[in-house]
Amino acid sequence: QDYTWEDHGYSLINRLYPDVGQLLDEKFQVVYNLTYNTIAMHCGVDTSMLRRAIWNYVHCVFGIRYDDYDYGEVNQLLERNLKIYIKTVACYPEKTTKQIYTQFWRHFKHSEKVHINLLLLEARLQAALLYALRAVTHYM
Repeated sequence: QDYTWEDHGYSLINRLYPDVGQLLDEKFQVVYNLTYNTIAMHCGVDTSMLRRAIWNYVHCVFGIRYDDYDYGEVNQLLERNLKIYIKTVACYPEKTTKQIYTQFWRHFKHSEKVHINLLLLEARLQAALLYALRAVTHYM
């Protein structure tokens, strides 16, 4: 069965800790929707597909997959070095180096790379919450 933040996690955490679900959901949405509509030197770009690919790839790294998402987008939008960076930061943050950071998106601004980190960290937090809340649901 699918256990998603929208359908299960949000309501359970709100039941256990009133208003915390709303705060977390707002935090996730702010980071997920954050964009300057630029990619490198190109302005006026819709980055929603890229942001969704990053978010879903982080969840995929932790074994969470969504039936309604085409994971072919991940392979089209995320270069190999970016995937390595995401997996390293998400799973082995102590192994993150400047070299890994500089190897992906060489022509991009640091602010864009910081946004990648924000997406990555919030998606990782949501994935961890989903596992914890699913365990609580099974216990209850």
